[in-house]
Amino acid sequence: MNLTRALLIAAACILPTATGLLPSPALAQADYPNKPIKIIVGFPPGQATDVIARMIGEKLSASLGQPVVIDNKPGQGGSIGAAAAAKAPPDGYTMLISATAPLATNPNLYKDLPYDPAKDFAPITLVGNLPFVLVANPRVPANNVRELIALAKAHPGQYTFASSGSGSTSHLSMEMLKFATGIDLRHVPYKGSPQAFTDVMGGQVDFVFDTAVYALPQVRAGRVKILAVASAKRSALLPDVPTVAEQGVPGYESGAWLGAVFPAGTAPAIVARMYTELNRIMKTPEMSARLSTLGGEPLSSASPEEFGAHIRAEMRKWGKAVADSGARIE
Repeated sequence: MNLTRALLIAAACILPTATGLLPSPALAQADYPNKPIKIIVGFPPGQATDVIARMIGEKLSASLGQPVVIDNKPGQGGSIGAAAAAKAPPDGYTMLISATAPLATNPNLYKDLPYDPAKDFAPITLVGNLPFVLVANPRVPANNVRELIALAKAHPGQYTFASSGSGSTSHLSMEMLKFATGIDLRHVPYKGSPQAFTDVMGGQVDFVFDTAVYALPQVRAGRVKILAVASAKRSALLPDVPTVAEQGVPGYESGAWLGAVFPAGTAPAIVARMYTELNRIMKTPEMSARLSTLGGEPLSSASPEEFGAHIRAEMRKWGKAVADSGARIE
């Protein structure tokens, strides 16, 4: 027997044994998770997305028996974190908890993003909703949406609205109202909600759309007045406040949702496992109570596929809002 043939026979004998030592994908999934899980958040510590992600991480760690680490990667309206998550290994150990902007608004707003929300992620589920509210300085002679519309039409271009930044959900929420009703309000962008609210409270700006997280304490203190909630139905936190749609703008809906995604290519069995865990956590009375302190509400999706459809629908909705507003960030 020549040397080449002998080596081939030896390799054939060894290969099945060596292959048997390698973990199969099914075995790896059955063992999931067996090391720490990282949750990427595209916003700084202390913002609503980060706070909710930390709540979720705490509960996930307890249920899965592994540490869950929050990795804040702020910048570009949450897109820096989303890009990092899209490039992570699709092994179930890196998850993104995202607000609306990185998955639905920013792809329409920024010229070049290094990820595609529809292709680069494996959707898991919605986890929460942060309802938007429309508020005004108390001295503005409008107490509801109908009166705001009448006031703006009587004085085109004279009244102003603040936002937490050009192209933000806060900005685009008012742009959608302007487009739907034909009113003319002047935009005054700020670098975040606190600064925007400071000037609305001071009377330098008249109106602002933002989350209940920032608005409710100021409403309760009498520093601003609330005109409407922007969600499709009334908020359980504000049951006596009508929606924008109820006040003569049919179909209007705006707000910030939060959802969880893995990198594309993550095994369906791992996606299903995380879907089950997150939905169980978000349906507990404790999480509902903790979210309500932030002005938020827990959400869940009927399936990962339904959440994927939601992302695509939101991309279309916010794409129209961006186009109508003319906003663009290079």
